Amino acid sequence: MKSITIDGSKRESVGKKATAALRNAGMVPCVVYGGDEAIHFQAPELAFNKLVYTPDVHTVVVSLADGTKLNAILQDIQFHPVTDRILHIDFYQIYDDKEVMMEIPVQVIGSSRGVRNGGTLRIVSRKLRVKAIPTNLPDFIEADITEMKIGDKMYVTEVQDDKFTILHTDNTVICQIRTSRTAVADEEEEGEEGAAAEGATEEAAAE
Repeated sequence: MKSITIDGSKRESVGKKATAALRNAGMVPCVVYGGDEAIHFQAPELAFNKLVYTPDVHTVVVSLADGTKLNAILQDIQFHPVTDRILHIDFYQIYDDKEVMMEIPVQVIGSSRGVRNGGTLRIVSRKLRVKAIPTNLPDFIEADITEMKIGDKMYVTEVQDDKFTILHTDNTVICQIRTSRTAVADEEEEGEEGAAAEGATEEAAAE
């Protein structure tokens, strides 16, 4: 998984007045949990653009002015209810040898036979929660719909990988191909039905 570096500095004060002053100066108050103690730091609001305003997910290197460097993931973010500016961000420290849970986006690939025949693709789960050591966290989970026909559903069991564990029940649906008014019968199915019917006719004639 790709990583983004956030440059910041430790906060000297965590009171309400100090926090308000930070925000007025275009800074975001942040906290890193998961270590021996919580680390409070601040960073420019613009530093979070590539982390927050993107469909992609990343791990984070928190690089502080005193030389401290921490590997972390985004845990929680608070936005202003009116302006949508970032008010506060919580991070969770991660370690190379410890598994971490993270929501990973699903990337649908392939050209479905069902869609080509007029069916409609419905994506049910756009993100899946997985558990893995940081180096095994994928940038996305690939869902290949090429062989899906009208009426088919893809479950999480079809995208499992040895490198990570999917934290959803086996009957969790990723996507499905739904029928529509413009849908036509699957060509392969028609061919199979036709062959079966032809075989039955030949057997009847032989009798």
